[in-house]
Amino acid sequence: MTNYAILAQTLQDALHLSQPPIAVCMTDHAPATVPLPATQVPAGCAFWGQAAHGPLATSAKDHELCSVGIYTHNMADAPPLYASELGDVLKVMASLEYVREEDIALIPVLNHTTQQVVYAPLAATPLPPDVVLLFAQASQGLIIAEAIQQVEMGIPPALGRPACAVVPQVANTGRAALSLGCCGARAYVDGFTDDIALWALPGAQIEQYVEKIAKLSKANDILTTFHTLRRQDVAAGQMPTYGESMARLSS
Repeated sequence: MTNYAILAQTLQDALHLSQPPIAVCMTDHAPATVPLPATQVPAGCAFWGQAAHGPLATSAKDHELCSVGIYTHNMADAPPLYASELGDVLKVMASLEYVREEDIALIPVLNHTTQQVVYAPLAATPLPPDVVLLFAQASQGLIIAEAIQQVEMGIPPALGRPACAVVPQVANTGRAALSLGCCGARAYVDGFTDDIALWALPGAQIEQYVEKIAKLSKANDILTTFHTLRRQDVAAGQMPTYGESMARLSS
C-alpha cells in the first residue's frame, strides 16, 4: 500500500517546497469523512490553496463561479447557467484575443465526466490521487524536469492558460506536464507568485517520480558545490581539470 505521507515528506525534503504537494482525485463518491468547502470560491483553482490545509470534496456547484474549470474538468451536474457563463467568458477572452475560437480545441479537457473532485495535501489524501501538483521555483523545477525525463524518457510539455487545464492534460495522458499558470490562477491561489510554476505528475506513478526526484536532488547539491569550487579556482588563476575539481570536491 502506498504511503503518501512518506512520499510527501520526501518531496518536501528533496525540493524544499514552500507549499505541500497537493493531491487531485477525480471520483464519483468522495468519502463521507471528507468535508465540503466552507465558502464559495471565485475559481476552482482556489481549492489548490485551500487543500494545503486539509482535504476538501467538491462538486460542480462548488465550481459554479468558474465555468472554465467545470469545462476542463468535465464535471457532471453543471449548474443551469454554466453554458451561458462559459459562452460569455469566452466572448470576453476572444475580444481580447486572449483565447481565440481556434484555441479552444487545444485546451485539454478531462476525457470522462466526474461527479466530484477531492483536493488534499498529498500526505493526507483520502484517495489515490489522479494528479499530484507541485508549486516550484525554477531551481526546484530543474530537478523535477530531470526526474520526469528519467521516468518518461521524454520532455514534459509546457502549458499556458488556463492553469487548471494541466490537470486533465496529465490525467488523460498519464504523463507529467508543466503549467506556467494563468493570470486568474495567480490572482486566486495564495502562494502562486510570479516566481512559481506549477508541475503536475501522474498519481499512479508518483512513487517513481519521487524516487528520481530524491536522487537527483542529492546529485544537484553535489554538483552545485563542484561548480562553485571550480569557479573559485578559475577566478584565482588556476586551470583545473575536471578530475582535479572532483578531487577537490572529495577533499
